[in-house]
Amino acid sequence: MLSIGILALAVLGGAGLVQWYLWRRLVRDVSAPGGRYRRAGTVLAVLLPLLSLGALVGGQALPLAAERWLAWPGYLWLAVMLYLTLAVLAGELVRPLLRRRWRRPGRGAGQSRPTAGPTAGAPGKDGPQVVGDTGKAAARAVPDPARRLFVARTVAIGAGGAAVAVVGAGTYGVLRGPGVKRVTVPLAKLPRRAHGYRIAVVSDIHLGPILGRASTERIVDTVNRVQPDLIAIVGDLVDGTVPDLGPAAEPLARLRARDGAFFVTGNHEYYSGAAPWVEFVRRLGVRPLENARVELPWFDLAGVNDIAGTAEGEGPDYGRALGDRDRTRTAVLLAHQPVAVHEAVRRGVDLQLSGHTHGGQLWPGNHLAALVNPTVAGLERYGDTQLYVTRGAGAWGPPVRVGAPSDITVVTLASLRA
Repeated sequence: MLSIGILALAVLGGAGLVQWYLWRRLVRDVSAPGGRYRRAGTVLAVLLPLLSLGALVGGQALPLAAERWLAWPGYLWLAVMLYLTLAVLAGELVRPLLRRRWRRPGRGAGQSRPTAGPTAGAPGKDGPQVVGDTGKAAARAVPDPARRLFVARTVAIGAGGAAVAVVGAGTYGVLRGPGVKRVTVPLAKLPRRAHGYRIAVVSDIHLGPILGRASTERIVDTVNRVQPDLIAIVGDLVDGTVPDLGPAAEPLARLRARDGAFFVTGNHEYYSGAAPWVEFVRRLGVRPLENARVELPWFDLAGVNDIAGTAEGEGPDYGRALGDRDRTRTAVLLAHQPVAVHEAVRRGVDLQLSGHTHGGQLWPGNHLAALVNPTVAGLERYGDTQLYVTRGAGAWGPPVRVGAPSDITVVTLASLRA
């Protein structure tokens, strides 16, 4: 507990430093003390982080209706803050160039225009005076407040415009709904009659205070349009309880596929109460695979609980799901987290379908995701096992995606015997 507290303090301290840095560059450096902009910017610099903190912890203490009021501004500020910080840091590289471009020697601190070269000045009370190189050096040494303010405002406007544009485009992409991605996976043991079998892979919908019933309806309509043979929902369906979010998930009952729809838990189900959600999706006609296997005519479809269930005694059990199967048959495993692939290789799984990573969701988050996941997005091979990771259909936290558009993937199985 002590280490968690220290980590929390470190995170809060780091966030506080970032907020102070943004306030300094975007408020203090571009405004007059006591001015209207300075006061308004300072208020926002305090209020927006508090809204973000409220959005992060509100789900534990507030009803869903109240949480929505915090979620939109709070989560969006997290995304804006990220790209503002990156843009302002990039602006630090631009500042010296702007200062040199707009340098006006001799106009700072009330100095007159310097002479072009070293010349003798008119004699004065103290004798002849020399201006020229010495005058230029003095002019350069004296800061020009007007030029400094111009550079600060140019960088601030550029950084703010870039951050808002990036976050705006990323938000539009999430609210518009996921696109369809198509991937073909060749499988050596797949029978010829199963060549072209299509699985719609859906993950990380994250129904909650921002994404609700309308998001589910868009996803269901998209899946049904591609007419898959089977639908695999590989975890992180919700961020909340069945009483709060059950109505938002109800459109899943309209999913249509010849061999049905299947579901495995993700880590967020265990934060929200996994057992009630498993029963709820079952009532909607979606079949949960809780460390279980279904023997379809063409291949074995297995599913394991998410690793997060281990603390509740409901973690993945690969023995139950895969232990006694016929290894001459193709095996497809549904597992929320890509790290399950190491066990899948040991169990002779041919294809694992996963989500969890969101493809990084917010660039450069993909580089961080790569530190803890064997594959962040796409198809890769591990020994005789192929792993496909979808970027997910929704978003967690900020309803924003940058560099990792949401998707529903149609995985087409190809028989090498065809």
